Amino acid sequence: MRNIISKVIAGSLVIGAVGFAEAQKIDAKAKKILDDITANYNSKKNSYFKFSFGTGLNGQVNKTEPGIYYSAGDKYKLKIMDTEQIFDGNKIYNINADDMEVTVAKPNGSSSMFSPINYLSTYRNDYNVTYNGKKNVNGVNADFIKLTPVKSNGIQYVYIFVDSVKKQIVKLEQHGNNKDVAVIAIKEYKENQTLDPNMFVFDKNKFKNYVITEL
Repeated sequence: MRNIISKVIAGSLVIGAVGFAEAQKIDAKAKKILDDITANYNSKKNSYFKFSFGTGLNGQVNKTEPGIYYSAGDKYKLKIMDTEQIFDGNKIYNINADDMEVTVAKPNGSSSMFSPINYLSTYRNDYNVTYNGKKNVNGVNADFIKLTPVKSNGIQYVYIFVDSVKKQIVKLEQHGNNKDVAVIAIKEYKENQTLDPNMFVFDKNKFKNYVITEL
């Protein structure tokens, strides 16, 4: 489980800037749903998700862990198990409490984390998008959208399940070419909270005993 967490967060799954050799295809209905969700999230001062993060093989989840995600503008904080990722608008900080390590890097446009909302931006350039009808997800009659990479990027396909009434994501499933699966199921959503002003700040003084590597 920890290896998969590390690959998903600390390593950052490569899901962008792959270039493509064929025309991108985006279904109009699916695009409207995704754009409506994006506009809804962007209209909020900040957002909070509590979710379960599941991993497994061959499409079957066999382990789950709780996770939390905060975002405000382009800044975010994501935490799963003992691994935390912070983006302060300038640099990405991957913090591993178990190994007592921090890696710091500039976002390079060619990778992104697997988060509750990352595909709302990456789908626009990197994926063919289809609308697959309705599916019951945890009691929600959700719209089912499938993303397929325009060009090989290690991902076979991504499923996004949407509550179109609330304009919120219910669940994400990411299926890799190596048969790995990673699933985020939203358990709780809050918006426009009063957040600690240092929520998205990396304080080096709190990690004096950590090995900090700037990439």
